[in-house]
Amino acid sequence: MKVYAFVGKTGTGKSYNAQSVAKKNNIHYIIDDAILIKDTKVIAGRSAKTEASKIASVKAAIFLNEDRRKSMKEVIKKENIDKILVLGTSDEMVERIVQNLELGKIVKTIYITDVATPSQIEEARRSRVEEGKHVVPVPTFEIRNQFSGYFLDTLKAFGIKTKSDEVASECERTIIRPTYSYLGKYIISDTVINSIISYSVSRVDGVTKVFKVVTQKYIDGMKLSIDVEIRYGKNIPQVCSKIQNTVIYAIDKTTGINLFGINVNVKSIKM
Repeated sequence: MKVYAFVGKTGTGKSYNAQSVAKKNNIHYIIDDAILIKDTKVIAGRSAKTEASKIASVKAAIFLNEDRRKSMKEVIKKENIDKILVLGTSDEMVERIVQNLELGKIVKTIYITDVATPSQIEEARRSRVEEGKHVVPVPTFEIRNQFSGYFLDTLKAFGIKTKSDEVASECERTIIRPTYSYLGKYIISDTVINSIISYSVSRVDGVTKVFKVVTQKYIDGMKLSIDVEIRYGKNIPQVCSKIQNTVIYAIDKTTGINLFGINVNVKSIKM
């Protein structure tokens, strides 16, 4: 296996440029923030950015945790990888990751200054410092379940010129704002979630009353149970389907929390 390193300080645009660097060097596998990416698909790991603190995030990123390290090594061995790109904030960090995962020697190190202009690096720093934005070099749907309840947005890059004046192909990245960022932690209470759901459902044509909303929370999302009253004469399956679609849109737009299931219980009919 040939190991390539991509090094740059925090917030300089490593993850943003990772796919372009990999493509230029004909590399299909990337390790970034404790996840293993094959082309644009996450195949192993859980992002270090999901950790509760910055210290825990760093430990996860360099695979100090035995369980993270073991499972990642197993997948890497199974994939029979010929080339891999390892991202890190310093030469020392990349060396630590490579050693912990027993990948072998680094054959080439690429620095962010090799692929990005000073103005691009400065813009990346501004985005990190002022807005708390982090980039994950995969499409949003690939890591959405890992970041339930985080601020997520999609970033499509097309025609971006690198320092070497090469044009990067279109590649979707994901912008996140981890809860451990300087912006502070946030908590969305059950009361707020229930209010959002009750209000959204009450506006569905055919619904006359929302009795109760029950939430079941999990580490990467939640399930819902909604008790409603429906007006007589309405098509019950159609109204229930409309309720589910309305709730999915409302929760996704306002909270970013993943929904694993929505049970709609029709408790009564309004005459």
